[in-house]
Amino acid sequence: MSGRSGSAPCFNGLAGKWLVLASLFGVYMPVVSAQDDPAAKVVTLTGQVSVLHDSSPWALHIGDSVQPRQIIITGTDGYALLQVSDGSTFEVFPGSRVIFRDNPGNWKDLLEVFLGRVKIEIQKIGGQPNYNRVRTPTAVISVRGTKFDVSVEDEDATTLVVVDEGQVAVQHALLPRGDPKVLNAGEWIRVFKNQPLTAKTVDRGGVVRGALRAAADAMYQVLYRTSRMPTSSGGGATGGGTTGGGTGGGTGCTGVCDKGPNGNGNGGAPPPPPPPPAPPH
Repeated sequence: MSGRSGSAPCFNGLAGKWLVLASLFGVYMPVVSAQDDPAAKVVTLTGQVSVLHDSSPWALHIGDSVQPRQIIITGTDGYALLQVSDGSTFEVFPGSRVIFRDNPGNWKDLLEVFLGRVKIEIQKIGGQPNYNRVRTPTAVISVRGTKFDVSVEDEDATTLVVVDEGQVAVQHALLPRGDPKVLNAGEWIRVFKNQPLTAKTVDRGGVVRGALRAAADAMYQVLYRTSRMPTSSGGGATGGGTTGGGTGGGTGCTGVCDKGPNGNGNGGAPPPPPPPPAPPH
């Protein structure tokens, strides 16, 4: 008969010894799971929004997932709002080309923006900073929990960074001299390819943010009208524009394949929800 109590735990090997030491000395051992899901889910979409598969564009639909290292492309009418597993979101505006999580070794490298405009809102986790980075060919933007715009404006990759809430640090990607410029809410900076970082600028009167907000509001209105457009049968709503997946929305494909990256085709996506609220004034 064994002398071991049925309720006594059994610790075998190195792992068991570590558990004993941890319990004796109060060592905290967190579960290793950096994030539940590395993908980004399409929450709202209108117009032509695609990801590249083997150099070919594949139309995205509401509910699709964008995987790390995939390239997101929007047409002249394309807009999408995507969300990652920690609740953070990013909006991709018309005429943009963005790589999602191009660094598989670090999911905190959120986006690389090569052309166009994105708006990012990083959620804090339990009230604590949530470190992320956004890169362009000329700038590296580090954030901990904030809302801001990044625009790559021309062929020289001039980058405009505008902060709505919180704080971001901007460093020159090609001329990383000195400390980064820290921007607070209501401040902005332009990063030029062949010039060191200039001083940040306070957006007095909200002129820059107002222009960006007006452009966003126009896109939200397009999205809202699209979501309420009746079908040919007189009821319901169409999907998200030319690549939308709702019923009654035609082929849902203009110049790109009508099969989504997850193989779900055009038929199953629900109509887009009402547009997100306009940024705060």
